[in-house]
Amino acid sequence: MEYFAGIDVSLRSCALCIVDSKGKVLLERELPCEVSHIAEYLGTFPHPIERVGFEAGTMSQHLFHGLKAEGFDVVCMEARQVNAALSAMRNKTDKNDARGIAQVLRTGWFSPVHMKSREAHGVRALLSTRKALLKKTMDLANEVRGLLKIFGIRLPMTVKHGSFDGVVRPLIEMDEVLTHALVPLLDARVVLYQHFLELDRRVKRAASHDEVCMRMMTVPGVGPIASLTFKAAVDDPTRFKRSRTVGAHFGLTPRRYQSGEHDNPGRISKAGDRDVRATLYAAANALLMRTMAGSQIKSWGMRLMRTKGRRRAVVAVARKLAVLLHRMWIDGTEFRQDQVGGKA
Repeated sequence: MEYFAGIDVSLRSCALCIVDSKGKVLLERELPCEVSHIAEYLGTFPHPIERVGFEAGTMSQHLFHGLKAEGFDVVCMEARQVNAALSAMRNKTDKNDARGIAQVLRTGWFSPVHMKSREAHGVRALLSTRKALLKKTMDLANEVRGLLKIFGIRLPMTVKHGSFDGVVRPLIEMDEVLTHALVPLLDARVVLYQHFLELDRRVKRAASHDEVCMRMMTVPGVGPIASLTFKAAVDDPTRFKRSRTVGAHFGLTPRRYQSGEHDNPGRISKAGDRDVRATLYAAANALLMRTMAGSQIKSWGMRLMRTKGRRRAVVAVARKLAVLLHRMWIDGTEFRQDQVGGKA
C-alpha cells in the first residue's frame, strides 16, 4: 500500500492530509509552516510516505528543498491545474484543499513545476531589486513634475535620470514654498538613483563574468539584462526537450480554441514569467528598430512587419529569440548571422 501526503501551504500554517492508494483519508492535521515541524510529523507516521506534494507558491521553494534534504520525495504541482481540480469542491477550506491536493497527487493528474536553483533565485532577486529601484526613481520624478505644473513650471518632456536633479533644483531654489516641499523628494530620488546605478553595475558585471550570457549577448538586441533574465528563468536548459517549446513556456505562442466546427486562434497566451516575456519583447524591438547590422532574423522580422504589422512582428521575433537563445545554450555556439533563418 502506498501513502501520499498533500499540503495546503499558507504563510504561517499549513494543512496536512495523508491518503492511501485507494483514496482513503488516514490523517488530517494543521501544522506550522516550517520544514522541521512537517518533517517531524511525517516521520512519525507508521508507514513510509511515497510522495509529498503541494502547489506552487511563495513558500514552495523553501519547503521543496527543505523536505528534499530530509529524504522525502517532494513534488511541486502547477497551481492552475490544482486550482481547477479544487474548484469542484463545494466548500473551500484549508482542510479540504489539503485533501484535494493529496487526491491529485495520488492520481498523478498534475504537471510538476521545475524548482529553480538558489543561484537562479539570487540573480532574479538582483534583477527585481534593480527594476524596483528604477520604478521608484521614475515615480518620484513624475511626482515632482506633477507638483511643478501647479506652479506653472513645465519641465522638458525628456530629461535623463542623471541630470534630473540638476535641472529641477535651480528652478525651485528661488521659491521658499517649493524648496520646502520638493527638496525632500529630490534628495530621496537621488539616493534611490545612486543605489540603482550600483545594482546596474552589478548586473552588468554578473553578465560579463558568465560564459553563457556572453554567448547570448552576441545576438543583436540582446544585452546584459535580457541574457541574465533568460538564463535565470530557464535555469536548467535540459528540462526542455525541444527549443521550440521555450517560446510557449513563456507565453509567446497564440492561444487556440477548437471545438467541433470552431477553430479560433487567439492572441498570445501570456503564460509563464512576465518579466522574461517583456525582456524578450524589448530585445526583439531593439533588434528590429535600433541595430544597424543586418541578419536573416532581422530581415525576416522586417518582412513580417510589412505584412502583419509592427506588434505582431516584434512578438514573432521575440519568440524566435527565445528558441535561438536556448539552442545556443544547449549547443554551446555563438550567433551566426548567415544561418539563423533556417534553424530558429
